[in-house]
This record gives sequence, structure tokens and C-alpha cells, in this order.
Amino acid sequence: MTTTVLGQSSSEHSPHDQLDYHALNALLNLYDDQGRIQFDKDREAANQYFLQHVNQNTVYFHDLEEKIKYLVDNKYYEPHVLKQYSFEFVKTLYKRAYSYKFRFKSFLGAYKYYTSYTLKTFDGKRYLERFEDRVSMTALFLARGDEKLAENLVDEIMGGRFQPATPTFLNAGKAQRGELVSCFLLRIEDNMESIGRSINSALQLSKRGGGVALLLSNIRESGAPIKHIENQSSGVIPVMKLLEDSFSYANQLGARQGAGAVYLSAHHPDIMRFLDTKRENADEKIRIKTLSLGVVIPDITFELAKNNDDMYLFSPYDVERVYGKAFSDISVTEHYWEMVEDDRIRKAKINARHFFQTLAEIQFESGYPYIMFEDTVNRSNPIAGRVNMSNLCSEILQVNSPSVLNDDLTYDTIGHDISCNLGSLNIAMTMDSPDFAQTVETAVRGLTSVADQTAIHSVPSVREGNDSAHAIGLGQMNLHGYLGREHIEYGSEEGLDFTNAYFAAIMYAAIKASNKIARERGETFGDFADSEYASGAFFDRYDPADFAPKTQKVKDLFAASSITTPNAEDWAQLKADVQEHGLYNRYLQAVPPTGSISYINNSTSSIHPIASKIEIRKEGKIGRVYYPAPHMDNENLEYFKDSYEIGYEKIIDTYAEATKYVDQGLSLTLFFKDTVTTRDINRAQIYAWRKGIKTLYYIRLRQMALAGTEVDGCVSCML
Repeated sequence: MTTTVLGQSSSEHSPHDQLDYHALNALLNLYDDQGRIQFDKDREAANQYFLQHVNQNTVYFHDLEEKIKYLVDNKYYEPHVLKQYSFEFVKTLYKRAYSYKFRFKSFLGAYKYYTSYTLKTFDGKRYLERFEDRVSMTALFLARGDEKLAENLVDEIMGGRFQPATPTFLNAGKAQRGELVSCFLLRIEDNMESIGRSINSALQLSKRGGGVALLLSNIRESGAPIKHIENQSSGVIPVMKLLEDSFSYANQLGARQGAGAVYLSAHHPDIMRFLDTKRENADEKIRIKTLSLGVVIPDITFELAKNNDDMYLFSPYDVERVYGKAFSDISVTEHYWEMVEDDRIRKAKINARHFFQTLAEIQFESGYPYIMFEDTVNRSNPIAGRVNMSNLCSEILQVNSPSVLNDDLTYDTIGHDISCNLGSLNIAMTMDSPDFAQTVETAVRGLTSVADQTAIHSVPSVREGNDSAHAIGLGQMNLHGYLGREHIEYGSEEGLDFTNAYFAAIMYAAIKASNKIARERGETFGDFADSEYASGAFFDRYDPADFAPKTQKVKDLFAASSITTPNAEDWAQLKADVQEHGLYNRYLQAVPPTGSISYINNSTSSIHPIASKIEIRKEGKIGRVYYPAPHMDNENLEYFKDSYEIGYEKIIDTYAEATKYVDQGLSLTLFFKDTVTTRDINRAQIYAWRKGIKTLYYIRLRQMALAGTEVDGCVSCML
């Protein structure tokens, strides 16, 4: 029999039934004799993986009681989790999970689960859990004794509708575990105490398995005075080098590498040196290899570039002396011209267009930096305070507040830093949900439990921020998979219409769920009274007439589902309920890039298009693994154009529709063909800014894709 490999001929010498799971999976890259993709071979590979590997390396028990007792007695499970329930209920819950007769829909999904999530013996050689066991233990852990919530969580996760983020799904209920939180955000103030404390905090958080982003905008620039002595400050680069070393040193028992990002204002005097650290030919003294970079850009920067004007860079040390608050807490756009005129503030200037040109050059070379559009973010932020940074995957956008430290590094005032409590809904399965509102509420309650059970005492500012905010990030994935399944082009009129209506429905259901929790507990997030939720201004931004689907096809899809978009009466009632009873969660939504959880959930990553119809990954010792786009078959291939074919405009248009309804951010990667120029990258940045996009994540070029790097996903946050 002769098959075709990407247009080439290749003879197959062995019958399929003699192939192992790796060889069967590789047949995805070979067309059959009718020129069709062999999707069935990947499903066979998943089955063979169980027969040839999983079953042979699993520890079996006589019954569940013996299994649970063994796992508790040998310190694999936390005993307090199970003590919250009767054993009869635990047994019923496990039976409920197994009743779904779950099967992984792809080889990579099965492989990812067994290599990255399931509980193994301490020597790492044998498996102690099936997927159903991990789901059951996660549900028991998150429900904290609430049997109904535990049942709902099992239903939503086993049904493929909700998937907790990697740290939660990996660690829930295990006795030897890291934190449940995906990542953390820390601000650094302009003093050595804060810098030292932040480096220690980065070590502590990395040890616990979280990615950490740090704000550098407040640190005085290179050459600034220290104690009135001129030219003493070394600026931000040495701090970056210290942080990079810290992240490489600390990891979670070798299970997750430490990962960090740093954010700097575009109007910081060290901005050009900051960007130069990612140049391929940078001097080793300043070169930053593993730390991720992010730039915070206000509206004024674009206006100056449009007019081909110079842009002024302001000394954070002087700005803080003049305004009485840190540089990052000042709106550069609002105060730009008065700072230009203020002789008390040291300043330098560069050409604004040169800045953007350099930005594109660095992105062309390295994919960095991430970009946060500062004023866009803060215009939509419903919480009192200022958002001045993002995280490793550019979707977390929350207010923070500074800590004040004593000379001995104890806290005079504990500020509020940020932790990311994440999980995502599978859009296709959520559209199929028998009860959409319950699906969203269960996800919100599950993520709220992560926030409630997180207390990182080694970093008090993170603990205090989490305890005050109860913030969560309900994400979404599988948009392209769903659109393709329903024969809708990504970025088309119908595609944009669906995205608008779906995210409007999610926003409504998530706020309603948080309001219900606040009512039950008689508690709101800290400073709720100062928010636009309390004043009602948040609800006044929206016209409920904009929520409903406009195209007939999307109307039909919603009519066939359990989802209804809120009408004017629903919206008014929700406004009244929130103003009366409040919200428990300060933030509710954030759309991460999703990596591993997409594979085990059989989803396309996040809400961006697929990178390729058949994704090629390099997975540890096994080598190349092939992953077909979820919901793609030989009949709907035309609806699965890849990101490079679709182009950045349609991707940005899609994200712009969703952004209107997401209180935090959405991790947006831009994909370009290998003919791209830096001018094209600048055009895309401007287009994104004009469309109201909040952040930009990586820049991916087609030549990078050919090197196999486009599918790394959010390795930093390990979502």
C-alpha cells in the first residue's frame, strides 16, 4: 500500500495492527490511499497506549476502599480532604465519574495526562490514578465537603465542559504538592528593601511552582542619584539579571521550572536598554535569555508616533517625589505634557517611531516583548485603582497596591499583590451543556475554592491580595474547534457574531454566580463599594440589545442550546442585585493561552485559530507527536485554516469582540508568514490598539513554526 506524506510518496511495510502507539500516531502525518487524513489511527494510538503502556504500569487494587486507604496511609493523598465526606459518598462520586466511560480522543491527550497530571508512585515508575480518579479527587478537594458541588464538578469536568488549570488539576488532594495557583504578579518599589524582598518572593513562589511577573517601572533609571549622589543607580538591568538567576535556581521539586517576566513602562528612561537585552547579538553582560519581557504602552505613545514626534522618558525617582506616588500609579497620558514642562522631573527623549521600530525588531528576533495597552486596560477596569502590569501570559490585569517595608524587611504596610486562579470552559462542550448557567456557576465556584484555599504566607502581599480580592480567571478554549464543527469560518461575520453573543452570555452568567456567592456568604470582595459594580456604572456601559445574536445561523445555534443572552430586564435585575448584595470575586474572567489542558480536554487552544491542521510537538523521550485539530474531520477541513492563513486582522477582530465582555485580559498571539516585515508588525500593533485589544502576547513567524516552536503555548504558566 502506498501513502502520501505531505505530498510525497512513502511505502508502508507493516500492517497497522502490528504498529505500536507511537507509529500509529505518526500515521496522522500520512494520507491514506484516497488522500484522506487518517484520524482513526490517532484514536487507535490512544487505545494502544493504554494496552501497551498504561495498563502494564498501573498499580491495581481490589476495590476503592483498599485504594483510598493505601493512598492516604502512604502519604499520597491529603487525609483531611476525604474526612469531609462519608466513604459512601466518595464511593458514589467515583462511580459517577466512571459512569461516563471516558476515553481520550487523541493520543497526545492521553500521553499528556499520564506524563504530566496523574498521581505516580514516588519513584515515578507506576501510575496510581486513572483520569476518573484525578477528576474525583479534584472535585472532592474543591467542593470542601459540599456534596452537590462535588457532583457538579465531576459532571462538568467529565463532560469536558470545564477544566481546571494545570496547577489545580495536578495538585488537588495530593499530600506532596505545589500550589494550586498558575502565576503571580508582584510590584517592586524604588528602594533596596523592596528589590530584595521581591527577589526572595520570586524564589518562594517559584519553589511552589508558580510563574512570577514583576513590575520594574518604579525602579529609578541607570545613572539616577542615590541619596542625592549623582550617577549611582544601575537601573533595571542588574535587577533583571538577579531575577533570571533566581528563576533558574528555584523550581517545584523539579516538576516545573521557575519562570519569570518583567514589565517596564515605555516611558521609563531604561526602555531601550531593556529591549536590547533580547537582541541576539546582545553583550552577555546585559543579555536576558530566559526571562520574559513586557512593555506597558499608554495612548500618548501612539499619538506621538503618529505625529512623528519625540517621546519623553521620565525619571521614576523624580516623578514619585513630585506626585507623591509611584510612577506606575500615574497615568502617563493624562500627565504627559505637565511632566514634560516640569523642571523638577529629569527626562530624556527618543523618537517615538524609532521606539516602535525597535519594538518590532526585537519581536521579529525573539517574539518578545509582550505589550500591554495601558489606557485601554484602565478604561475598562471596573475596580478602583490602576492596572500597571500583566503576567507571564498577558491575560491577568488587576489592580495592585504598594507595600512599605521597614529596614529589617518586615512590613510596615502590606500591599496587595496578585495570584491567578485559573480554569477554562470548552466552548464546544459548553454550547452543548444541558444547563449553561449551572456549567458557568460550577466553574466559578470551583475557581473560587482555589482562591479561598490559597494562603501563601511566605509572600504576605500575595496572601493579602488574594484574601481581599477572591479574584478568579474563568477562561475559554476551543473557539476554532467549535466554529469548525459548526461550519463557520473563523473571523467571518458569523464567527464574530457568535463570539460576541457567547462572551456576553458568559459575562452575565459569571457575574450572576459571583453575586449568588456574595449573597450566600454575606461577603463581597474588598473595596467593592468603590467599584463601578457598586455604582452601577459598569452595567451602564452596555446596551443589552448588543448581546443577542444577529445572524441567522448563530441564532439557530443559540436556540438549540441552553444559552440565552440577557435582555434589558435581565440586565437591569442583575444590576440591582449586584448593587444590593455585591460580588464575591473582584475579577471573574481571563482568557489564557491554554496549553496542556487543551490537549487532555480535546480543545483548540484558547480562542485563537489553530497553528496547523496537524500539530507537531516534541514530547520528552518519545520525540515527535502528532495532534489533529479537535473536531476536524475530512469533511470540514476548509473551516480549519491555520493562523498564518487567516491573518492577524481576523484574529484581532475576534479578540476584540470577546474583549468587550472580559473584565481582565485575553492572551493574544499574532501569527505572521515568513514574508513579514517590521512595518507589518507595527501595523498589527496599531490595528490591535485601535480595535480595543488590551494586551499582545507572543509574535510568531512561520519560520519559527517550521522549527516546531509555535506550539509551546504558555509554558511559563503551565496552563
